[in-house]
Amino acid sequence: MASRAASSVLFLLVTMVGCASAATFTIKNNCPYTVWPAATPVGGGTQLNPGQTWTINVPAGTKSGRVWGRTGCSFNSGGRGHCQTGDCGGALSCTLSGQPPLTLAEFTIGYTNGANDYYDISVIDGYNLPMDFSCSTGMNLHCGHPSCPDAYLYPDDNKKTHGCRGNSNYKVTFCP
Repeated sequence: MASRAASSVLFLLVTMVGCASAATFTIKNNCPYTVWPAATPVGGGTQLNPGQTWTINVPAGTKSGRVWGRTGCSFNSGGRGHCQTGDCGGALSCTLSGQPPLTLAEFTIGYTNGANDYYDISVIDGYNLPMDFSCSTGMNLHCGHPSCPDAYLYPDDNKKTHGCRGNSNYKVTFCP
């Protein structure tokens, strides 16, 4: 009997994990200057000249993910340097969150039940770039200035997170 119960629990867990899917993030620089987007806990970072895009795949179960743009950066061939805004310990490929000020796209992908993702924009840590953040099955969030109404403005401002059906694609656009 215990073996049958264990098998049933294992089947249920495998089924739940199978329902959760990765999400694709397309990050675009519409600014008239270079932006160095960064993403944690997956993605790292890269350089985007005006008009360029960067695509990252975020696995299901990712909690407290962040994408932000860095400005005024200079890196050597080894990927070490510094950014005027959003710097993450002097690394091109970030493993740490950026230093304020930074406009943040925040997300959780299939973490709670595999059916919904959650996303928001935050300027709690300051504002450095205008940003749009959207989900293919949800609404577009726009933040064009430090007090934008679509963004979290202070830590207990808890009404700005939006749900999105799983299996979604996301788009982050700097200077929309």
